[in-house]
Amino acid sequence: MIETPVELIKSTVEKVENYLKDIFPDYISFGDGSFTVNYGSSQIMVIVRPFTENETCVEIVSNVVTGANITPELMKFLLNKNAEIHFGAFGLLFDNTITFQHSIAGTNMDKNEFETSLKAVALISDYYDDEIVSIAGGKRGIDLLGEEIE
Repeated sequence: MIETPVELIKSTVEKVENYLKDIFPDYISFGDGSFTVNYGSSQIMVIVRPFTENETCVEIVSNVVTGANITPELMKFLLNKNAEIHFGAFGLLFDNTITFQHSIAGTNMDKNEFETSLKAVALISDYYDDEIVSIAGGKRGIDLLGEEIE
């Protein structure tokens, strides 16, 4: 089993936090290498994970819609969008929560790369959550929080 050195993980966490201070200063840190930001009707999580002996992974994920009626038509819609969208992909969790996610290597990540990935997940999640709810019902991230944040 290959383990990522703790120093690399800590260094990536510090880098992510410094970038978040500039991009989304209202971010929340959970103190364990994970963060959350709100954008429109979406909530986006940033998680620093171990990857290889000399690389970390920065996972950017949004739970786009929870409680949707998962139908073949909805699955086809999501797969078609995956083929069209440049950054990231839709997914389905064990409880049928629809996610949108993009991951990047963290060790040599620069601010532009991080910001592009984060904003892509935020914009796409914020745009498609309404469309998915209109197709299949369910609740957007903001519906679970109670108020929209711009």
